[in-house]
Amino acid sequence: MIPGPTTLPGAVVQALSRPATDIYHGPLHDVSLDCLQGLSELFGTKERPYIFTANGHGGWEAALCNTLSRGDRVLALESGLFAPHWAETAQTLGISIEILPGSWRRAVDCEALKDRLRADTNGSIRAILTTQVDTATGVLNDIPAIRGAIDSAGHDGLLMVDCIASLGSTIFQFDAWKVDVAVAASQKALMTPPGLAFHAVSQKARKAHLMAGLRTSYWDWSLRDRADHYFWHSGTPPVSLLFGFQAAIQLIREEGLTTVIARHDALAKAARAAVGRWSLSGGVELNVSTPGEQAAAVTVMRVPEGTARPLVDYCKQTFGVLFGEGIGALEGMAIRIGHMGHVGAPQLIGALGCLELGMRAIGVACKPGGIEAALVALEGLSRQKPQPAAVPVVEISTQKRGVL
Repeated sequence: MIPGPTTLPGAVVQALSRPATDIYHGPLHDVSLDCLQGLSELFGTKERPYIFTANGHGGWEAALCNTLSRGDRVLALESGLFAPHWAETAQTLGISIEILPGSWRRAVDCEALKDRLRADTNGSIRAILTTQVDTATGVLNDIPAIRGAIDSAGHDGLLMVDCIASLGSTIFQFDAWKVDVAVAASQKALMTPPGLAFHAVSQKARKAHLMAGLRTSYWDWSLRDRADHYFWHSGTPPVSLLFGFQAAIQLIREEGLTTVIARHDALAKAARAAVGRWSLSGGVELNVSTPGEQAAAVTVMRVPEGTARPLVDYCKQTFGVLFGEGIGALEGMAIRIGHMGHVGAPQLIGALGCLELGMRAIGVACKPGGIEAALVALEGLSRQKPQPAAVPVVEISTQKRGVL
């Protein structure tokens, strides 16, 4: 029950065990095409997506290298740990960075963002970096509102969104929200082992790409646009991971993306209901209490300082259930309850029960009744049949430029 890597479905495990195949022609070519189409559905875009053999940090670096040059400036929007960390990656590449200060308990302040961008009269800020969900805090940022703040300020910076912890668990509409670069990864709600990073890319970002001075052969979008399948992956494809990811996409299609997102919303409400019932002065409490700013992928529960590690250890050793500890500014002071990907109500209720028993056993101050509160929250779950989400149709070709 950590916020990634998440539990793998049986179908994905089985797909990972398929034998290797020809990496130049034949079935693997079609697997790659299906994975690219699936990414377009997940991102909500008609633009060409990209697959990298990398983790999320690699996806961050690839986004920066494909669009920026040494000496450019980026503005990272703090709502936890990961947007500032993305900026640190930029700094190592010779990019100037600035952090818009924020709260570890609230979403990005769009008015503060608007004010900062209006003050950037010479357009020195080339890109704005943010997360949709920060797994250190459990904050959900309003990406359309951030886009609105950028537009209201009349600013031309690229909007880059880390949706590593949100894609597949939270609604994301790349085209409709006018995002310029979105970065995702395989190991969270997409139910695949770590090792794949993904991009969605706007036409505006492609124009910036033509002038980018940090382009390298491995990350380069243009080199990956070649018609030869071998170049789509900038060399040897991650064969087994592609098999696994294709299986995960098929599971999402079968359940229906709209239904998948509704399931995550329901589980998050149940987790928050439990923590809310447990809450006690001097004991546990939700890190994010503002409605509309709470993630569907992870719930972060504050605990008295010094109790996080003993509680995690107790649940792991006694029940075989692993929760995440707080990280960054919440290290030692929080428990991160992951509820994304291949997880449903039985797993969540069981895990919350273990957590409540663990708190009682080691003496963490909390009120009783968290499981009952979670069950009440789940009673309103719809019994409707899964409905497939409307997805963009991406024209796929292998002529000239590449795959799209």
